[in-house]
Amino acid sequence: MVRNESELWQYLKRKTTNIIWTKIENTSHFGTPDLLGYNKNNTFFTVELKVSKSNKLRFSPHQLAFHIQHPQNSFILAFQSLDQCLKLYEGDQVESLATSGLKLAPICEGLESCIERLEGL
Repeated sequence: MVRNESELWQYLKRKTTNIIWTKIENTSHFGTPDLLGYNKNNTFFTVELKVSKSNKLRFSPHQLAFHIQHPQNSFILAFQSLDQCLKLYEGDQVESLATSGLKLAPICEGLESCIERLEGL
């Protein structure tokens, strides 16, 4: 289904018609998340996309710092290719997520649940 972050982005964009997405291509400020979202409640939020073949996720020091400094309305959307499972984590979980990986309990699991959470912010 999804092999890399680019495919995850395309999949998410097709499935979330009620969210306006801006893909962030940023080489000047490392650690900035991949996506800026805007929902029908006029709420902005960021999403870092991750794809993993195992339970481990890799974060750069800049990505960790971003989520630590911006814990509200920042999210990590992870796709585990082994289980074909989509999981959503809040930015303030980034340190635990870096340590525990996808064994950490997400705030949402599955496409519909993740979309509902982001649309409802």
